[in-house]
Amino acid sequence: MDTTEPIRLTKLAKRAGCAAKHPPGFLLPLLGMLPPITDPNVLVGSATADDAAIYKLSPDLALVLTTDFFTPIVDAPRDFGRVAAANALSDVYAMGGKPTAALSIVGFPDSLPAAVLGEILAGASAVAAEAGIAIVGGHTIKSEEPIFGLAVVGTVHPERVLSNAGAKPGDVLLLTKPIGSGIISTAAKNDQDTRGAITDAIRVMTTLNRTAAEVLTQFEVHALTDVTGFGLLGHLRNVTAASGVTAEVFASRVPVLDAAREYVKAGIAPGGTRANAKFLADWVEFAPELPPEEQLLLCDAQTSGGLLAAVPAAVADEVMRALNAAGTLASANVGWITGPGRGTIRVRHAAAIQKGP
Repeated sequence: MDTTEPIRLTKLAKRAGCAAKHPPGFLLPLLGMLPPITDPNVLVGSATADDAAIYKLSPDLALVLTTDFFTPIVDAPRDFGRVAAANALSDVYAMGGKPTAALSIVGFPDSLPAAVLGEILAGASAVAAEAGIAIVGGHTIKSEEPIFGLAVVGTVHPERVLSNAGAKPGDVLLLTKPIGSGIISTAAKNDQDTRGAITDAIRVMTTLNRTAAEVLTQFEVHALTDVTGFGLLGHLRNVTAASGVTAEVFASRVPVLDAAREYVKAGIAPGGTRANAKFLADWVEFAPELPPEEQLLLCDAQTSGGLLAAVPAAVADEVMRALNAAGTLASANVGWITGPGRGTIRVRHAAAIQKGP
């Protein structure tokens, strides 16, 4: 490989970040084919498509187990490591847990200098240290594309697990980061990021969900997830389906990275975002006045996105104030749980809503 110019990792990947995930329409039927888990110590398994597994060790201690890895979503190796680490750690925070240790998962081409992998590992180690843990080992293989991520172990009290399956009618939906990173990273990969928005997207993607989780766990939270490859509406669908409820989202209240709205209007979006939209067609009803590009934006495949919490309406304002005070990137009321049901979602402009939070 010619090393006279800076290496652009995204040029080595067919798909980027969490947009490289298989879509829910592919994965969920496969999960349904797995044998049921009968171990009573498995508090959360694969049945509800949650962010991590929970295994009870004792009456006051459970493990949080997760793994997450992908191909490059950014060009700089150190940034790739940082984003991948923050993304993997987020699954532990999304269960109400605290990370304990991590292992690296690496696929690396022979065509790249070893120093590139050193930078990836250094970026990941820096974010792990920010989370208060160490990367204590890992495994590498040769691969055609760079692949990196972490297997993370965390802990949580068995009675304080925050799964995606507890949302209740009347709950308010709060989001702690803006969306749009999938669209912006695709623009950057394809040399269409005319606004240089990838810098802001990297800032969002490398921000740990630790602070948001610390705030949320001080309050009553009925359901919690993080917004990653299935997009905002896809992960909300997992919450509503697992909880047996329906929801309404106010599109104008969803925080969005500015350039993402401009780019999606120009037709820029990752394949994973479009696959999400296709899957969600059976689950989401969009208001007729919502333009197609706005609909697609709500399906955008995020990498290291924010936490999405279902909280009682009585405490929602207090939680939002606490998130603001703690300095989270967003603390937006984006919708509410409307009632019992099979998991369907309505999306409206907030101005058109006459009732609800």
